[in-house]
Amino acid sequence: MEIIASAIICAVRPHGESGAVVRAMTAQHGLLAGYVQGARGRHLRPVLIPGNVIKGEWRIRVAGQLASLTAEAEYSRAHLLGEPLAVSAIDWVTALTTATLAEALPYPRLHSALDGVLSAVELAPAARRWAGAVARYEELLLAELGYAEHDGESAGAGEVTPVAMMARNRQRLVEHILGDRRTDVMAARERMVERIKRAVA
Repeated sequence: MEIIASAIICAVRPHGESGAVVRAMTAQHGLLAGYVQGARGRHLRPVLIPGNVIKGEWRIRVAGQLASLTAEAEYSRAHLLGEPLAVSAIDWVTALTTATLAEALPYPRLHSALDGVLSAVELAPAARRWAGAVARYEELLLAELGYAEHDGESAGAGEVTPVAMMARNRQRLVEHILGDRRTDVMAARERMVERIKRAVA
């Protein structure tokens, strides 16, 4: 099997001496995993950063095996690496995506929303411009996984700030899809929320 698609890098885990298992979100095929040979080398390391967009080619020779992935740079957000607030937001939304979505199931709305959130973080340095987009992405992901918010839960939504939305979402994320098993993922979220609070104070 072979899949060629544009994809948003969501996670990179070192594997072997120089390779890595990369998970990336595509529009048509959902979250796909693949092994990238030489991922930690000088050429590929700046390409395989969460939030970057690649043109990926996944090849599976035997069903059930991890695909081999060839990645080419399509769009880079590496220039944001020196911005702790932006990095914390990118780390959170990509980690959330990786931790909660089953692989190879298409979620076109989530792919579009993830791309939109990353673009908002990149284009608006002030957190107050994109914090709401992050909160709405969390809500969309919950809804796509079958945990849509009921009307009664959103009472007074007209006066809810992005930080308050995130506080409300946190309980639902832990209760429904993350729980104590994902403490590392939630730690990324807490770092982002604290930085947002300081930025919008």
